[in-house]
Amino acid sequence: MEVKSKNVSNRVLTGITTTGTPHLGNYVGAIRPAIEASKEENVDSFFFLADFHAMIKCQDPNVVHQSTKEIAATWLALGLDPNNVTFYRQSDIPEIPQLCWYLMCVAPKGLMNRAHAYKDAVQKNIDSGEDNDFGVAMGLYSYPILMAADILMFNATKVPVGKDQVQHIEMTRDIAQRFNYLYGKQFSLPQAVVNDQISLLQGTDGRKMSKSYGNTIPLFLSEKQLRKQINKIKTNLLEPGEPKDPDSSVVFQIWRAFASPDQISYMRESFRNGISWGDAKKQLFELVNAELQKPRILYNELLESPDYIESILCKGAIKARNHSASFLKKINISMGLQSLEIRN
Repeated sequence: MEVKSKNVSNRVLTGITTTGTPHLGNYVGAIRPAIEASKEENVDSFFFLADFHAMIKCQDPNVVHQSTKEIAATWLALGLDPNNVTFYRQSDIPEIPQLCWYLMCVAPKGLMNRAHAYKDAVQKNIDSGEDNDFGVAMGLYSYPILMAADILMFNATKVPVGKDQVQHIEMTRDIAQRFNYLYGKQFSLPQAVVNDQISLLQGTDGRKMSKSYGNTIPLFLSEKQLRKQINKIKTNLLEPGEPKDPDSSVVFQIWRAFASPDQISYMRESFRNGISWGDAKKQLFELVNAELQKPRILYNELLESPDYIESILCKGAIKARNHSASFLKKINISMGLQSLEIRN
């Protein structure tokens, strides 16, 4: 298929770490808006499977391998057009870890000390009486620099993230500015794109939906399993007929992420009128299932065709490296890492 050329004004980059099965939070916070944006005429989109990042959190090769297949199948099942975007596996682009080293050489240690993930790990160690850096690998400590390399390698201008990732985009800008100051302007300064309403979708227990909390609703569960997970969503003890606060309800928050404006207004009024939790969850299941029904079928078909998925990733890697190899060569020259031969 011939790829349609675009009049590009924005380059958008999105990645998902290959450590588990995609869930509703991934879908509404990153996957769905990114796919929608990729269809715009003035957007050049890069989508990647963040398997280098996975190594920070998971040392089980089988989990990383299976997650890579599931996440790739998810993107494709939900309508990602590999002919219209650059869709690749992070580990297929060797220029990314090379650029990561360059950025590590200019990134201030003090900046990394302020990274949320590192500070959280240190605080947990302090609370438990351990050494501050007990169990902290350099991968975790330098995670924001690898993320910066992902973004800067393709000079992304927009990066859709959750609120908890905005700090990393700010760090990327700081590192890029430092590099540009030392070696001339090589990098654009990316901007975080955050949807305040849905970027931090809550899980079944009311906390942020996260694999680490074990409170996710996997994206492509069977209808029976999806209904069961939605029924597990934590609610209060208010009886049918008693008014309920939609803005403090996980049920309503997920509803809002899938519903049209009219449907949102309808459910908000239903909460004020005392809808039962059972009825609210039933309607939520029907709404979510209606949107995911067709993609679920395609997703399961793709899981049975790993060779097809691999062929798409290989083509995406070639496309990505057409940019990364030449760009890294330009960066090498700016840093003095070039041939000593005299060329006319």
